[in-house]
Amino acid sequence: MNLVPKRFLSGVALVALVAGACSSTATTAPTQAAVTTAPTATPAPTAKPVTIEWWHIGTTDPGKSMNAQFAADFMKLHPNVKINITILENEAFKTKLATTMQSGTVPDLFQSWGGGTLAEQAKQGMLKDITADVADIKDTVSGISGWSFEGKVYGIPNDLGIIGFWYNKDLFAKAGITTLPATWTDYLADVSKLKAAGITPLAIAGKDKWPSMHLWTYLTLRIGGGDNLAKMIASGNWNTDACTKAGQEVLKLNALNPYQAGYKSATYDNEAAAVGNGKAAMELMGQWAPTTQAADSTTKKGLGDKLGWFAFPAVDGGTGAATDGVGGGNGYAVGKNAPPEAIEFLKFMAQPAQATLINKNGVGLSPVAGTQGAITDPNLKMVADGLGKAKFVQLYLDQVTTPKVGSAINDATIALFLGASTPEKVCQAITTVASAK
Repeated sequence: MNLVPKRFLSGVALVALVAGACSSTATTAPTQAAVTTAPTATPAPTAKPVTIEWWHIGTTDPGKSMNAQFAADFMKLHPNVKINITILENEAFKTKLATTMQSGTVPDLFQSWGGGTLAEQAKQGMLKDITADVADIKDTVSGISGWSFEGKVYGIPNDLGIIGFWYNKDLFAKAGITTLPATWTDYLADVSKLKAAGITPLAIAGKDKWPSMHLWTYLTLRIGGGDNLAKMIASGNWNTDACTKAGQEVLKLNALNPYQAGYKSATYDNEAAAVGNGKAAMELMGQWAPTTQAADSTTKKGLGDKLGWFAFPAVDGGTGAATDGVGGGNGYAVGKNAPPEAIEFLKFMAQPAQATLINKNGVGLSPVAGTQGAITDPNLKMVADGLGKAKFVQLYLDQVTTPKVGSAINDATIALFLGASTPEKVCQAITTVASAK
C-alpha cells in the first residue's frame, strides 16, 4: 500500500489514513497543503519550572502504566517539568473537554482522533500550530495529516489501525463454524449457528452508540464503495441507495436477535467485558480491543490465545472492495497555550524507543517507522496486514465529520440497532444535519 493521507477540508474529507503505517520500512511522508507563510517554531524549552496538563483515555493497563512511565521518563530527563495526568473514560473525556473548551481553556496535550473535530477546535482557536516543531519527525510518523487542518499541524497520532471482528475461537468451534465468513451472507449464517448453539453472537454498546455505528459504516462502504461514501460525506446528502441498503442489512442482523442481554444500556466497557469473559462470541472493534477486553474481564486476562480476528466480510452485489477498511487512530492534540516542553514531550513519545512499546505491549499499532517489528500479538499482526492491503481506509465517520454531524450519525444509527428507526429515517436524519448551512 502506498497511499498518502489527504488533508481535511472544512472538517469533511475522505481520509486514506496511512502510507504503509505497518510496513517494516520507512514510509512516504504525508503530503501537507501549501502554507502561505513559513510557520514559526515554538520557542525552545527553558529551565524554569513548567507544568504540563495531559489528558488521555488510557484507563486500563498496559496502556495506563505505559503512559505513566512515559511521563516519568520525560520528567527524569527534564527535572524542571511536572506532568499532571488526567485519565478519563472515553465519553466522560469528550464531555469534560467540550465543557472546558467552552470556558476558553484547554489542556496542553489531550486525546484526539483528528479529523473534523480537530478542525473545529482549530477554527475556534483552541489549538497550537506545531507545524514547524514536528518538521523533523514528519517523515517518520505516518498519518500526521489526519491531525492537520488547512496545511497546519495541530497534533500527531500514536496509534493507527482498522476495525475488524474480534471473535472467540472456542465459541465458534462449539457452534460448528470451521471457516471464517467471507461474505455478509456467510456472517449472518454464522450468527444463526451461534444462536442455535445457545451462544450470544455479538456484543454491542447501545448506550455509547459509536461501536455499532462502525458496523453500519462498513456495510455502507462495502455496498457503495469508497468513492460513493466520500461523496456522501462531502455533499451532506446521505439519501443514497448505499445508505438505505446498509440499514436494510442491519435489520436482517437485528432479526436474528444477536446481541447480549442488556445491550441497549450497555457501555463500551460492558461490550468488551462480554467478549473478554466469554459471554459473547464477537465484537466489531479497533486494534485496542484485546487489551480492553482483558482489562474489563473478570480474570483481567481476557481470552488469551482463544481470541481471533477477521476483516469485515464482503457484501454480495456491493461495489466496495473487500480489502477496504474503516479505521483511524489515537493521538494527541496540542492546546493553544501549551508550553514548549509539552511539544517536546509529544515528540518524545513519538521516538522509536517509546513508540515501540505500543506494539510490544499490545496497546495498539504505532505509526512510527521502524517499530513494526515489535508487534508480538498474532491478531494485531493480522490487523497490520489488513491495513497494509487496504487501498482505501475511511476515518471513523463521527471523527471525519464535524462534531454536530458526528453526533447525528451516532444518534441515527444506534436508533436502527435499537429497533427504533428505519433505514430511510437514518439516512434522512443524517442528511438533515449534514446539509444544513
